[in-house]
Amino acid sequence: MTSKVEADTSSFPGQVADIVQREVERVILRQIKGVEYLNHRGTDAGKTPKAELYRQGTLVLYHYLPQTEEVYRVPVLLVMSLINKPYIIDLAPGQSLVEYLVQKGFDVYLIDWGAPRDEDRNLRLEDYVLDLLPTCVARVQEDSGEPDVSILGYCFGGLLSVLYATQYPHGPLKNLLCLTTPIDFSGMTLQRAWTDKRHFDVDDIVDRLGNVPAEMILASFDMLRPASRFFSQIRLWDNMWNDEFVTAYRRLDRWSNDQIPFAGECFRQTVKELLQENRLVEGRFQLNGRKVDLGEITVPFMHVVAKYDHIVPYESARCLVYQVTSEDRIEEVIEGGHVSLVAGRNAIKRLWPRIDGWLSERSL
Repeated sequence: MTSKVEADTSSFPGQVADIVQREVERVILRQIKGVEYLNHRGTDAGKTPKAELYRQGTLVLYHYLPQTEEVYRVPVLLVMSLINKPYIIDLAPGQSLVEYLVQKGFDVYLIDWGAPRDEDRNLRLEDYVLDLLPTCVARVQEDSGEPDVSILGYCFGGLLSVLYATQYPHGPLKNLLCLTTPIDFSGMTLQRAWTDKRHFDVDDIVDRLGNVPAEMILASFDMLRPASRFFSQIRLWDNMWNDEFVTAYRRLDRWSNDQIPFAGECFRQTVKELLQENRLVEGRFQLNGRKVDLGEITVPFMHVVAKYDHIVPYESARCLVYQVTSEDRIEEVIEGGHVSLVAGRNAIKRLWPRIDGWLSERSL
């Protein structure tokens, strides 16, 4: 008769063999997949069907083609950051916020600001908020045939959207949805330390360079988490055998490194008036001499922030919902980081359905 202990012991060599075989297979796959990763040049980003609606300078306004028989009455205009390419919300089929919204029946438009040219170095926040953005809103109205427009702004695009809403309180804006949008720049402690006027001469940078190079923007983000790139590459190598992990990593890594320059005067204005002096939340910020009052925002409002956001920490975003005076307003804190909030497997389950639920009942 064999005891239970003897039976468990006798199976141990087989378990060890399975573990060793699995690890050997993974080592081999890491080598093979590593070569494939280095040689990979293709991309499946930006595949959701769209048409160019309007172009001005480097700006392009796109309209995504409907994929449902009926669409919600109120169109949605997506406003992205000035220093990132917009394909983070259209990473790949099945991994695209844009595709998700279109398939849910929303009439979706998107502003791609493009990379500023040397002749764009004098662009300021006024140009984006009081000229380019209103022009795009008018084009959406004309194309859709609807008087109302909802705006969804992400990160710095959310800031532009908020500023627009304060300047046109009786305009066509129907709903305002912001994702991880900075308002109180005293909460951006690392960015403020990096741009401290005692050692950061923004005038010298802009006067000498014009537009701020993408490399400088990328370096500033890397400084927020100096070791993150190193450890992410370790995780990549450890999971190189896993095709799903590698594909997801490649998509996000490509986007995070695909920065674009910051228009010089807009950078100067952002650093001085927002980061260094925090004028917006203190009620001292102006656009073309007109004071910006966040209390002018009265439309239905939603702000979604990421719990583990190191780029726009919660401390810099939390006051926004209290600054607007909308009767219909809500803030939601969702698990995730600055990028994983909007893209990736968790975004599909957490953020995207919440956007659909909130926006659908306000788009009729």
